Amino acid sequence: MHVTHSGLDLNLLVALDLLLEEGSVSGAARRLHLSEPAMSRTLGRIRKALGDPVLVRAGRGMVPTPHAMAVRAEVRAVVERAQALFVAAGQVDLPTLSRTFTVLAYDAFAAAHGAALFARAAAEAPGVRLRFLTENHLDAPALREGAADLEVGVIDTTSPEVQVEHFFDDRMLAVVRPGHPLLGDGPVTPARFAAARHLSVSRRGRLSGPIDAALAELGLARTVVGSVGTFPASLFVLLDSDLVGLVNVRARSLADALGLVTFEIPLPLPPLSFGLAWHPRHRADPAHAWLRGCVRELMTGRPHP
Repeated sequence: MHVTHSGLDLNLLVALDLLLEEGSVSGAARRLHLSEPAMSRTLGRIRKALGDPVLVRAGRGMVPTPHAMAVRAEVRAVVERAQALFVAAGQVDLPTLSRTFTVLAYDAFAAAHGAALFARAAAEAPGVRLRFLTENHLDAPALREGAADLEVGVIDTTSPEVQVEHFFDDRMLAVVRPGHPLLGDGPVTPARFAAARHLSVSRRGRLSGPIDAALAELGLARTVVGSVGTFPASLFVLLDSDLVGLVNVRARSLADALGLVTFEIPLPLPPLSFGLAWHPRHRADPAHAWLRGCVRELMTGRPHP
């Protein structure tokens, strides 16, 4: 692809997209099958065209300038649209596809489904790379800005243009180590549950949530000793403590693999609505549709709708 407009080579946009994704001249050179000197010359042309350094040295690596970050999503969108022009509608040659997908997902997704998704990509599209990002506390519009191609989990976006597909409603279970005091002396009542010491899981570091609201309705309160950022990390804490943690039903296999014990929380809690979200610029992208189908089948057993 070698398209020019007003003296601007579209290949520069392709190179800029890869440079921002890799954060490295050598990494972008490998992806474009160029030598490092050739990639460095291309970066020089990009800097001249944009009037901006684009990437600057930071220790042993390189980081994008604020201007480069500001145009990153637009560059990605233009490159994807240009590439789509050369692909027959609704078709993609998976064996020759070379692309990196960024998946923003709840922390247990990669732990529970990552191996299967990597295996499927290796079998069907070996040139595809998958980069998992965990949800962060900033709640940035990652799909709209192009920082992520797909979001998987409890979708609570407020961006009206984002496409959302509901998968299922899940619920939380309590999880403890084998031999935990709560597992003896009869059923786990709300009072016994509240009397235990609890560990919260929150990407924002929150120490309260729906469980506390449900306990408050009964005139009860629990002691939350702290929080960790991910469910997998919490399971290792629970394994060597008397704390009570949480895991959703669909990720219970992670607790089972460590020998932890799960049980129903004796409180009425709102369901967790899990699904998939993506920006509408990917609607007609067959490679993106393939990825959505892979995730859908992994999580629900359903093929494309």
